[in-house]
Amino acid sequence: MKHDHDETDDLELFRQAAKGARPIKVDQADTGRVRTDRARLQKLRQDAVRSSGELKVDGLSDQFVIDVQPEEELAWAANGVQESQLRKLKSGQIPFDGSIDLHGMTVDKARELLWDFLAEATRLEVRCVRVTHGKAQRKDGRRPILKSHVNTWLRQHPQVLGFTSCSPRHGGTGSVYVLLKRTMLEGRDE
Repeated sequence: MKHDHDETDDLELFRQAAKGARPIKVDQADTGRVRTDRARLQKLRQDAVRSSGELKVDGLSDQFVIDVQPEEELAWAANGVQESQLRKLKSGQIPFDGSIDLHGMTVDKARELLWDFLAEATRLEVRCVRVTHGKAQRKDGRRPILKSHVNTWLRQHPQVLGFTSCSPRHGGTGSVYVLLKRTMLEGRDE
């Protein structure tokens, strides 16, 4: 079978189709990813730690925040809490009945939600909850903001008996199990 046109015709057709085309100056493909607005990101980081100026009386102080490392395991127990209770908490033998995820929030928003969450858990007589704070490996080398604040706030909260970093299946060093006081509802035999 014979073709009606030859290779020279193809070359001429290509030249006509490409007429007016200019060479590409950039040799990288546009991946569609949004470029990082570094100035906006810096402002968001500054706003996350800046106080709204509104005085909130909740008993949680930000005057002295205990800086912690991203992978550092957290553990704390109030006076009178037995070491065996903390070991049970750490090993996951005390099941958690509620969970809250704070990472990605501003410090003020996280504080407000944590306070409300612990108040609700206390009202419902929950014994253990999980708080996910994240661990934010920051590029600037500074400590994780929310993890450090949560570590400090939980030590100050009147209903918290103790807390410890979670097992890997529940968030590892990005979350803590929190043991809460209970007043025991009538008729409960625990």
